[in-house]
Amino acid sequence: MAEKIATRHAYGEALTEVGSDPRIVALDADVSTCTMSCMFGEKYPDRFYNVGIAESNMVGIAAGMATTGLIPFVHSFAMFTAGRTYDQIRNSVAYPGLNVKVVGTHAGLTVGEDGATHQCLEDIGLMRVIPGMVVICPCDGNETREAVRAIAEYEGPCYLRLGRLAVESVTDRPGYRFEIGKAVTLKEGTDATVIATGLMVQIALKAAEELEKENISVRVLDMHTIKPLDKAAVLKAARETGVIVTAEEHNVLCGLGSAVSEIISEEDPVPVLKVGTMDTFGKSGNPMALMERYGLTKENVIKKVKKGIELKK
Repeated sequence: MAEKIATRHAYGEALTEVGSDPRIVALDADVSTCTMSCMFGEKYPDRFYNVGIAESNMVGIAAGMATTGLIPFVHSFAMFTAGRTYDQIRNSVAYPGLNVKVVGTHAGLTVGEDGATHQCLEDIGLMRVIPGMVVICPCDGNETREAVRAIAEYEGPCYLRLGRLAVESVTDRPGYRFEIGKAVTLKEGTDATVIATGLMVQIALKAAEELEKENISVRVLDMHTIKPLDKAAVLKAARETGVIVTAEEHNVLCGLGSAVSEIISEEDPVPVLKVGTMDTFGKSGNPMALMERYGLTKENVIKKVKKGIELKK
């Protein structure tokens, strides 16, 4: 059985690893045992700062640190790092182009019982409209580790979106290579393409396996970087397969599906169908039951692929 690990847990391990660079500091808004920044704090207590439940202040502090040559990583739930601190991220970090890494854990519906107030389904949209902001949503533990190494080396503001649940590893395979802004082809196909991000990558792969039994060949792209989006991979998929289905644990408005549609509509129009939450808030409940309720399922991906193939005929 493939390893299952939460992306937030893999993140804590990776942050501790890159923390050997003395320029890296970590700030947390009193949820370090949830965001797993506590791992960094245990190894590097002199470079770890718990600012309390003061997320906006945390980002302001990080911006100041960045002006001195430090590389701050700031942490809280995605609802708070992307939402509550939006003003500070936009004006104090992104506008001057400071080297701050914003980490939002517990993103999406799978926060589960914490309910709509904590289920951030808007953060990709919020972050990707900020000029100069890199937006990354890894699908598993291996990809998360690679992403942390990459953003630690990248000069400029980044947003890293992480989940609560343990997920199956699908990128720990020969030939896998992480690069900011470059999609990873996890399965080749000719009839349709599913472009997925986060834990929807695993669901897309399962859907493609089922469709293979019906002689429907589906390409699966792991779009870990939503900004800058891999325009070349998107257009190649459109031209070679003729239909795109996007899949994300996020509102279909302003997220991955919107980003893909913007490229396709201007350069090579083909059907684009979206799997995600349909302009709605979540509800409190079991994470898997919520995924089912809101259509973030293998069955819905299959349905969208078949509909897309019909549309291109």
